[in-house]
Amino acid sequence: MEQQTVEQITKIVLQTLNQMEEKSAASGGFQVPVGVSARHIHLTQEHVEALFGQGYQLTKKKDLMGGQYACNETVTVVGLKLRAIENVRVLGPVRKASQLEISATDALKLGISAPIRESGNVAGSAPIAVVGPKGAVYLKEGCIIAMRHIHMSPADAMAAGLHDGDIVSVKADNERGTVFNQVKIRVNESFTLEMHIDTDEANASRIKTGDKVTIIK
Repeated sequence: MEQQTVEQITKIVLQTLNQMEEKSAASGGFQVPVGVSARHIHLTQEHVEALFGQGYQLTKKKDLMGGQYACNETVTVVGLKLRAIENVRVLGPVRKASQLEISATDALKLGISAPIRESGNVAGSAPIAVVGPKGAVYLKEGCIIAMRHIHMSPADAMAAGLHDGDIVSVKADNERGTVFNQVKIRVNESFTLEMHIDTDEANASRIKTGDKVTIIK
């Protein structure tokens, strides 16, 4: 009985992969839905408490992929010359290092020089002040413009013929006809297939959340 179950599961998985490959070939490439990522911040528990009060725990507003979630909490971020952006969404759960992800337009407004980085790579990135209802913290580094990337499950990656860490180009077939280069592939069991771009990239290319783009190698 167990052997039959394993064989059935294997058959279903193979059929799904074949269908995905056929769809990819028919469309001229592997298609990926887009998620437009607005500015947001990840915080350590220490910084959560500094901003919101001792012992404070983040509260969930909406589940996201990979075990992350949008929180009800927001903060104000302050750059050089006291230029500020309010209502920046906090994402949970807490992390080992605090990190603010913004767009290039946000960086100009804040008066800072934020580098383009993969999430988690904050060494030597831009400094930023963060203000909450109960206090403020100053990050000597931690403000980045997120490198555009595609989240994939292992099955998606296999169907697309890609691996974690690969760099690809992606084409949007709309009136702007935009091609995005330097798109990093990120593979994890917890990921749902989706390409993440920031609001600047979305506005310039006339792309909105839910639109599909095509990976070109």
